[in-house]
Amino acid sequence: MKKIENAGDSLPSEEQDSSANENLHLKRELGLISAVSLIAGTMIGSGIFMSPQWVLFYMGSPGASLVIWAACGVLAMLGALSYAELGTVIKESGGEYIYILRNVGSLPAFLLAFTSVMVVRPAGIAAVSLSFGEYVVAAFYQDCPSPQVAIKCTAAICILVLGIINCLNVRLATSIMNFFTAAKLLVLLLIIVGGIVLLIKGNTQVLENAFENTVSGFGPVGVAFYQGLWSYDGWNNLNYVTEELKNPEVNLPRAVMIAIPLVTCIYLLVNISYFAAMTPRELLSSDAVAISWGVKVLGFWTWIISLGVALSTFGSANGTFFSGGRVCYVAAREGHLPDVLSMAHVKRLTPSPALIFTSFISLIMIIPADFSSIVNFFSFTAWLFYGITISGLLYIKIKKPDIPRPYKVPIIIPIIVLIAAVYLVLAPIIGSPQLEYLYVTLFILSGIILYIPVVRYKWSPKWFRSITLHLQLLLEVAPTEKNC
Repeated sequence: MKKIENAGDSLPSEEQDSSANENLHLKRELGLISAVSLIAGTMIGSGIFMSPQWVLFYMGSPGASLVIWAACGVLAMLGALSYAELGTVIKESGGEYIYILRNVGSLPAFLLAFTSVMVVRPAGIAAVSLSFGEYVVAAFYQDCPSPQVAIKCTAAICILVLGIINCLNVRLATSIMNFFTAAKLLVLLLIIVGGIVLLIKGNTQVLENAFENTVSGFGPVGVAFYQGLWSYDGWNNLNYVTEELKNPEVNLPRAVMIAIPLVTCIYLLVNISYFAAMTPRELLSSDAVAISWGVKVLGFWTWIISLGVALSTFGSANGTFFSGGRVCYVAAREGHLPDVLSMAHVKRLTPSPALIFTSFISLIMIIPADFSSIVNFFSFTAWLFYGITISGLLYIKIKKPDIPRPYKVPIIIPIIVLIAAVYLVLAPIIGSPQLEYLYVTLFILSGIILYIPVVRYKWSPKWFRSITLHLQLLLEVAPTEKNC
């Protein structure tokens, strides 16, 4: 797609003087604390409050469930360390998209951008927002099931509010992220302390025969990993905003090493607390595990858990929104999406067109969505591209060993992650083949139909450029440059 080189050609006259002589780019607003909050705050969302019963369902026993949760944490840590090396070598925002573009090629990167922007990222935002809606609405329907219309309307409001916040100011979005991260850690600490009290009182029956009824099999374990890894999603979020991170060579690996072990320990302790309070049968029958725990342990004070979960999911949605909009923005900047999506507001310096587009697609996603199907679809697609990204890291480690690396991981780590990615892509297909996985694959490959005319042959009709100019004027945005 042909880019509009001079922002002054399409900006209002009063803005031309101020913008014509300076390069427009996103500011480096993220320090170490905000970086840790972005990772931990996005990871700790709806998953730990909704996925435990699904992990237990597929694994069959509390002990095997805890093994899956620990293994998911280790895998997230290994993946994040691999991404930390990529992020310090390729100091550009965009995460998997930019790494695949630089290391593998244009077509795979376009397919990732097409799939991520149109489905994966909006689906993730929709899933977390639906979780937020479920917990908020449940407070008003304690004695009966919550109506789906109310849940989806609440989720839509969540998406709209987050879209406005992220379009207004990066610092405002990160401040909200830091606040909600602190709030959700306090709620999880309450659950952990409650579990410790129960264990001290002798509620250890479930853990005494922890591995009884464990399910084994290629497929069930893979799907259980999907559900557990959903709760760890966000381990790579900092790589999407590298250009907005202060001193990325130091803060990127440091934030990873702080955030992911912290979240893993919290998840294990929270799951133990759930098992101390509820039998496997009770846990499996619960639609909201944290609320069921609160009813048994806190009684009247269960509303604290409801409030905490709502805050947690809102904060997680904010982190997913913050990073997800950057994928759209960077892909457009590289010419793989419409030019207007690569532009930033001339005063606020936020990628508002990309954020507005992401909001719109996310709103569509909440209409037919249910939590479990979104998780499985998201995980299958995400780990397919994670595997391609890690393959690119292995390529540059073997073929380009002399590239300067501020941070370097042993080659065995990306090899383990690649093996895990292949397993997670193949496990559900082999263990429980469904047409949905074929549909996902066909959808990804359908991007080739767009790639050939739009990217390969740079087809850009005049009417499309006219629309871009009008959108620039309406949204007060201009083209940006990389902040490397």
